[in-house]
Amino acid sequence: MSEQSRWNLRLNRRDFVKVTGSGLLAAATPVLSTYAGGANEQPKFGGHLKVASISSSTADTLDPGKGSLSTDYMRHHMLYNGLFRFSETLEALPELAQNYETNDNQNWTISLRRGIQFHNGKPLTADDVVYSLLRHKDSSYGSKVAVVAAQFEQVRKVDQHTVSVTLREANPDLPIMLATSHFCIVTTNPGDAKNGVGTGPFVLEEFAPGIRTVVKKNKNYWKPNAPYLDSIELIGISDESARVNALLSGDIHMMLAVNPRSISRVTAEGRHRIHETQSGLYSNLIMRKDLYPTQNPDFILGMKYLTDRTLIQRALFRGHATIANDHPVPPFHKYYANDLPIREFDLDKAKFHFKKSGALGGRFPIFCSPAAEGSVDMASLLQLRASEIGLNLAVNRVPSDGYWSNHWMKHPLGFGNINPRPSIDLLFSIFFKSDAPWNESGWNSPKFDQLLQAARYEVNEHVRKQMYTDMQTLIHEECGIGIPVFINMIDGLDTRVKGLKSIPVGGLMGYQFAEHVWWDSEA
Repeated sequence: MSEQSRWNLRLNRRDFVKVTGSGLLAAATPVLSTYAGGANEQPKFGGHLKVASISSSTADTLDPGKGSLSTDYMRHHMLYNGLFRFSETLEALPELAQNYETNDNQNWTISLRRGIQFHNGKPLTADDVVYSLLRHKDSSYGSKVAVVAAQFEQVRKVDQHTVSVTLREANPDLPIMLATSHFCIVTTNPGDAKNGVGTGPFVLEEFAPGIRTVVKKNKNYWKPNAPYLDSIELIGISDESARVNALLSGDIHMMLAVNPRSISRVTAEGRHRIHETQSGLYSNLIMRKDLYPTQNPDFILGMKYLTDRTLIQRALFRGHATIANDHPVPPFHKYYANDLPIREFDLDKAKFHFKKSGALGGRFPIFCSPAAEGSVDMASLLQLRASEIGLNLAVNRVPSDGYWSNHWMKHPLGFGNINPRPSIDLLFSIFFKSDAPWNESGWNSPKFDQLLQAARYEVNEHVRKQMYTDMQTLIHEECGIGIPVFINMIDGLDTRVKGLKSIPVGGLMGYQFAEHVWWDSEA
């Protein structure tokens, strides 16, 4: 499950007809970043930034292992470091790790950087790393990545600056797993994680859950000349229009998640710009394999042929999305199945499969919510198309509050909203493996499970890619998941904010902007 939608797109039935019939689809063109700066800019020191995310609540946490919202992830990247960090191409680069080695992808040795201190002056040691990783296996702790940490067979200290990690089975993606914010390194004192004591670029100044977080520059930060800013204030504004208003009025300097419909307004006066990142974020149609009528493979195929992904990309997301193919791997990923043809919208094929399933002429509810980004509009479009071939889909729009606990994965037809994951193995393990905790459609494929496990052991890159291609094909053909598009992430910022790049695991540089951006008051 992802956090709630970044924005609520509204396109009613009349809008669909209007867009479809007027030829306006061709006019929808993606607007990429309006940033004209580049690598030659010299960072400047000093300044205070106020940043708005999309959510904040009394459940906000300083503990990286318990983070669940974008605001948490940003806060944790300000205060902590991980053993690894993501590059712009989602490679895992050593961070607190000096280097690492493995001969079999199962037994890993990680050497730590020396001379690094936590905010309270405590030196970083192997004990801290062992504690930071093993606490995720403690059921009483309540880690958000316990299912991932279950892969740890053993984590032990070799010496003061070396740690050995043994996995239950081989997995070449261990550095990628450890680059997520949940695995940031804390001290062996549990109280320190509750107070935001890390090795990160900023030190906690104020934390008021549901209200704001204020951090100031860590003057003893271990990276030379970083960070650039003196301080940052982080708040949450759930309403997208209110976030845009705050940005345009100067109350904030950066915001997460600009609605495509707001881009022209944000950029109109030239004092603000947008920063757009292609991503693996998607809202998907869930068709439960264990409920009627979606337990019938022909009904599922009918729904997939009923999905007009081109219209969804151009009309719902105004071009700020990439066509998907009913599996969760985006086209820009190195393991994307290039030879798998895109499933085209086809009413005749949809009707054929609905008739074969015995569902034609029936009436079936489809649940949607603003909580699942774009799902209300997608449900309306499916309803419209279905009516053209004699299938009655009843759209049930439910409130965002309680959607994930009361409706997600509970109905034959509903929607999910899945944030990008840094590796395919992680994505498949969490959402598609037969015993996955969030196996949204209840899909059970022993063949898929075997391929997933075999890919972890495979060291031949060509063979591994073919395995992932075969898994994408299985999802595309058999799984009860329909994915029409991947949604671009759009940030809004004051033109005086410099240095922001793209890391496609989340907005605002994969939530890691704090260490990298600077304020240019003369721009």
